[in-house]
Amino acid sequence: MTDETPSTGETDLARHAEKMAKKKVARDKIMATKTGEKGLIIVHTGKGKGKSSAAFGMIFRHIAHGKKCAVVQFIKGAMSTGERDMILKHFSDLCDFHTMGEGFTWETQDKARDIEMAQAAWEKAKELIRDPANSMVLLDEVNIAIRYDYIDLADVLEFLATEKPPMTHVVLTGRNAKDELIELADLVTEMELVKHPFRSGIKAQIGVEY
Repeated sequence: MTDETPSTGETDLARHAEKMAKKKVARDKIMATKTGEKGLIIVHTGKGKGKSSAAFGMIFRHIAHGKKCAVVQFIKGAMSTGERDMILKHFSDLCDFHTMGEGFTWETQDKARDIEMAQAAWEKAKELIRDPANSMVLLDEVNIAIRYDYIDLADVLEFLATEKPPMTHVVLTGRNAKDELIELADLVTEMELVKHPFRSGIKAQIGVEY
C-alpha cells in the first residue's frame, strides 16, 4: 500500500460520512414538511414502569422553559413523591399542583369516597385545561379512574374533543387506557413490562418509583 492509497479505516470513515450525509439530506427533507403545531393529547399506558415518570419529564421540561403547566393526581394522593415535593417547594409559580386522590382503591376500600374524589379531580382538571395560561396539564393516573368508572369516559372524550384549547397539551397516564381514548389521542406510548424488581421481592424505592 502506497502513501496515496487509503487505509481500510480511512475508507470505512469515508463511507460512513457519505452514508450520514445522504441520511441528513433525507431527514432534512422530511423535517421541512413538518411545520404544524397543535396542543397534543398524549397517553402513557401499559403494564410497564415509567408512565408517570415520562409525563413528569415533560412537566419539568415545561418548567425549564418557563411555561405554565399543571398537574392533577387522581390516585396517588396518599404517597409523598419527589416530583410533587420539588414542584411545590421550588416551582409552584409555574406549576399548579393538585393532589386529589387518597390512594389506590384497594387501600381506601371506600368506593363512594373514591368516586367523589375522582369526580372532584376531573372538575379541577377541566378548570385547569380551560385556563389558557396553562400550556400543559398532566392528569396522572386518570386512566385508572376511568377504568373503574369513577369518571365517565364519554365526558372525558367529549371535553377533550370540544373544549380543550387548541394549543394546550393534555397528558393522561395509567394502565388500561380505553380504546376510544387511544383513538382520540395524538401521541400514545405503551410501556411494556419486561422485568421488574418487585417480582424478586424488591420494594418500591425512593428516587426510582417515587
